[in-house]
Amino acid sequence: MIAMSVTDKKAPPYYSDSLETDPAAAGPSTGSQLDPLLPPPHDSEVPKYTERAFENVYIPGGGEEPPPEFTPYEAEFFISGKEIVSHDPHLNEDGEALYRFLLSQSTTRPEYRMHARGTHTEHRTRTVSSTDSNGRTTHRTESYTETVTDFDFYIDLTPYIVHGPVHWSVPDAEPAYRGKMFMEVDSNDLVNDDGERGLPPGRRKATKAERNAAQERKKMRRAAGLPPWVAVTPEIWLQNSVAPPPDRAMVLGSSKTLREWADEYCASDKLLKEFTYTKVVYGWNTTNLEEAIKTAIRSVYRHNISVTFDLSLHKIRIRPDNRLSRILSNMWLKFLLWILLIYPFIWLFKRFSRRGGGRWQLCGGAYALKTWQLQPPGTVPPPNSNDGRWQQTPDGLVHLIGLREGEWFQQWEGTIRGAVRRRVQTRTPLEHGAYAAPPQLPFLDNVRPALPFIPALPLVQSPFGQR
Repeated sequence: MIAMSVTDKKAPPYYSDSLETDPAAAGPSTGSQLDPLLPPPHDSEVPKYTERAFENVYIPGGGEEPPPEFTPYEAEFFISGKEIVSHDPHLNEDGEALYRFLLSQSTTRPEYRMHARGTHTEHRTRTVSSTDSNGRTTHRTESYTETVTDFDFYIDLTPYIVHGPVHWSVPDAEPAYRGKMFMEVDSNDLVNDDGERGLPPGRRKATKAERNAAQERKKMRRAAGLPPWVAVTPEIWLQNSVAPPPDRAMVLGSSKTLREWADEYCASDKLLKEFTYTKVVYGWNTTNLEEAIKTAIRSVYRHNISVTFDLSLHKIRIRPDNRLSRILSNMWLKFLLWILLIYPFIWLFKRFSRRGGGRWQLCGGAYALKTWQLQPPGTVPPPNSNDGRWQQTPDGLVHLIGLREGEWFQQWEGTIRGAVRRRVQTRTPLEHGAYAAPPQLPFLDNVRPALPFIPALPLVQSPFGQR
């Protein structure tokens, strides 16, 4: 096994298939029966910097080793907006402490939500009165446009994360911040243009074409629900509908380990340096899921629709312990520096001074909404298991854990429609079944309630298919 627990190198990752779920909370489903698998318990508090925080962390092979034992250290950090920020001086001096702090923080899953919003535009008129210098009052009518919000709600997807973290790093040939204020590469393996084949080997500044290509790959991965370590060419992504199991994939693309990058950051004497650890959520094709949600909403609503999948608390930023760095971490003080035209000079210092700024942004943790679990040798699939969750691969028998996006949509479609009908506007995530309409007729043998007739809507095929 490549993936291993920090507390026991010989033990493979373990997933319980015997947990029971509440059938009432699961909701109705017209698809195949779901596996009785619950996500790991979610602690609302950020884990403390102690040994207990490493019980469920999986470290892939290829150079990542657990740090040696030493006295636990309580690192200072705070939440700024949707990010976790630390100016702890020890994390800027000791690479080992920084490495352990990142492992500790990675045990807390990021917050992942679906956000649906509907608006429409209204053209209105109003009467405006004005008085001239002679005391005469005139009235005139003017037109104006106003955007009205009809519904605005969230659904929490964090409980559906069933695996992670898997620690990953970008390949040497991928443009990333490696200690400078601009993106660099350590290899020319991804160079395809004949005009760029003469580039020098080793670390160099990434070209504009390389940066654009990396951005496109990132967008495709996010839209298709692929993990950060999946193949780098779009053709391969389109040919493979399912990513390999994380405990068998080459997730550490960099020639340096996370610990070595932490040491390099701590060795830097730059005053405005920054180390970023990024948490990503993968497993669902959000492009298809977004279209399915919009299709359900359009059946009861005909105006502007916005559906997004939002991450928060997914970036951990380590910054130096000096007054200027702390000021820049305060968004209000930073805004004041912009107003006073001071920040442009700070930016020039960060960008061009040898002791100015530097960014390390090339590693993180991945959390799966669904993923393939490699089964022990000799495992036999359950009888009549024809739902596509069991597959035979060259590495052995694998089992798909977690909800498919289509199964989640079947469970939540009624709640989404009901929330739209009732014009719900709240920042508190919806509960399953809170606004779903009850069935109007009992289900009898070979009889089902008739669906409502909507003559203005065309027939739309579901974007989900059986895998």
